[in-house]
Amino acid sequence: MTRQPRPPEPPEGQCVARVARLGEARSVLRAKDATTQAGFTAERIPQGLFARRPILIDDGPEHLEHRKQLVRFFSPRTLEERHRAFIERTASDLVAEAVRAGRCRVDELALTCSVRVAAQIVGLATGSDRGLERRLEAFFRQPPVDHTRADHGRTRADWARAARRALGPLAALYWRDVRPAIRARRARPADDIISHLLAQGYRPREILVECLTYGTAGMVTTREFIGMALWRLLDDPELLAHYRSSEPPERLALLSELIRLDPPVAHLYRRVRATADGCPHAPGTLVDVDVRRANTDPEAFGPDPGAVDTRRGLPAGARTGLSFGDGAHRCPGSHLALLETEVLLTALIDAGAAIEHEPDLGFDTLVQGYRVRDFVVSFGTAGGRRDEPAREGPGR
Repeated sequence: MTRQPRPPEPPEGQCVARVARLGEARSVLRAKDATTQAGFTAERIPQGLFARRPILIDDGPEHLEHRKQLVRFFSPRTLEERHRAFIERTASDLVAEAVRAGRCRVDELALTCSVRVAAQIVGLATGSDRGLERRLEAFFRQPPVDHTRADHGRTRADWARAARRALGPLAALYWRDVRPAIRARRARPADDIISHLLAQGYRPREILVECLTYGTAGMVTTREFIGMALWRLLDDPELLAHYRSSEPPERLALLSELIRLDPPVAHLYRRVRATADGCPHAPGTLVDVDVRRANTDPEAFGPDPGAVDTRRGLPAGARTGLSFGDGAHRCPGSHLALLETEVLLTALIDAGAAIEHEPDLGFDTLVQGYRVRDFVVSFGTAGGRRDEPAREGPGR
């Protein structure tokens, strides 16, 4: 359905190994003592900038302990018992508003929903949702980046422009969202991530970057997948009928297949620091894990890995392939992303959402993932499509 751009070939002198088989990719991602995070420009962030490096770019024993403590906020049981009702209420309110308007942009609706849910779990729910959305979006208006190059494909002027574009939204995020939340949680701790970080002695700037990490994780990946998954469902009557007739567990299994085939992050990067079993690459090598190709490895997913099939007999944790990463940097919010997507998509489909304008697809080089924009649905009684015959979408 989509065709994500391939990264350029590595320039001469830069040692890059590309991995496209699921088993080899998992070995690299799980070699926690031999590889370090090299995506999201992690290697350009000075080691001494933070006493505690953000979870997204940190490695080693402290990272593992930090991650272990935070996983509880995203466990299936916690999400079901403490957050499902909020997610359902948020989705219901947003869809009801869209129905009254007669149509909505799915990318904007998904952004509002994902940021609102992330803010609730992190502890940022103290200000304007719309303002928080704008600040998070502005942070990602960055020059293109090429992770396979030693200079990340940016000139000094590009890096200066990236810093200028980031500092304004970052400062606004701190003063308008994070600082008030820190004050509120110091006065009255709650069962959320900011309260946890304060109890661990995190400084405000370290909390700021953690909030940025969790806020943008919801915004950048969950938002895009919601749009992509809805597009797939509304564009395929058979798939839509399957979804509508299924109970939540089967819907989640179906969404696991969809995110396997359309991973929101297409490439994961690791730097090899030492030799290790299962990681055959020499120290210094940049390993580019091609998630999309690994997720269609026939050795792992059978003879027709590109088909949507919920009967592959895979355990729940393996159904999504590498769409949520693996190893020490596997996304702790994987269950949240699927739950949130299932709740919002079900609300939209039940309201009779039908495609009015197919989305424009872009590609974010920093995140290495697709962007779904200007996706418009209107509301009737049947759901699916308003325009017949079907139009070809980008990259189909």
